[in-house]
Amino acid sequence: MNISTVKIAEFKKTVGEYYQVNKRRLPWRETTDPYAIVVSEIMLQQTQVKRVLEKYPAFLMRFPDFSALAQASLKDVLQEWQGMGYNRRGKYLKQIAEIVTSQFQGVLPASPEIVDSFPGIGRATACSICAFAFNQSTVFIETNIRRVFIHHFFKDEQEIADEQLMPLVEAALDKENPREWYYALMDYGTYLAKVVENPNKRSRHYAVQSRFEGSDRQIRGEILRALLSSTRSRESILLSYNGQSERVARILDQMIGEGIVRENEGNVEI
Repeated sequence: MNISTVKIAEFKKTVGEYYQVNKRRLPWRETTDPYAIVVSEIMLQQTQVKRVLEKYPAFLMRFPDFSALAQASLKDVLQEWQGMGYNRRGKYLKQIAEIVTSQFQGVLPASPEIVDSFPGIGRATACSICAFAFNQSTVFIETNIRRVFIHHFFKDEQEIADEQLMPLVEAALDKENPREWYYALMDYGTYLAKVVENPNKRSRHYAVQSRFEGSDRQIRGEILRALLSSTRSRESILLSYNGQSERVARILDQMIGEGIVRENEGNVEI
């Protein structure tokens, strides 16, 4: 898709003018500490900003740096993560902290390629971390950025692939201050979500999140909360879900396989 430099300039002006007036004050934007940025980006992967705002300060207070998080028990980390959902992310954060402290002397490498190799971090998150922590001119797409570019440049198209958006994201990138530009894009995307029908529905990558009530995610969360209180026998866990023992056994085995919990002689613990 060929877009003129004039159209790109007009687009950047629209985004910039909105941001000047409506810039959000968020705690992870008040720092360039790589550790704090990693924590915020992992939290924001699958959790709404409002919820992250509630959990982020307490998590940083309890685990203020990579070393503190690496040395903490998984149980303590998951206890602090409670309420965020997708608890594997808490485990991934601890694993990342262990890697950074053991292999990089506690200093996050300023390389998207290296960060991309860490547990629970894909290419987009690796690039966002390096943009926000190191002001690098990385190119990435997340939900709000996707919404902005589809809305402005693909008004009449369906099944739009991210591969079609990436050249535009790169063309519009403010290479002198990519950190602030991405903040502006995300804030503008949040605004668009309130005033237009979601452009992301026209993305090839759009998927409606499955209902939480009655889902495997709900059961995983309930099992984890129970185990944060005390060790439980496998039998007692299965009995607490009358009529769903096969399903719960499968979920429990998944959690064991992921290293979220462990089983020893029929007893399950974190």
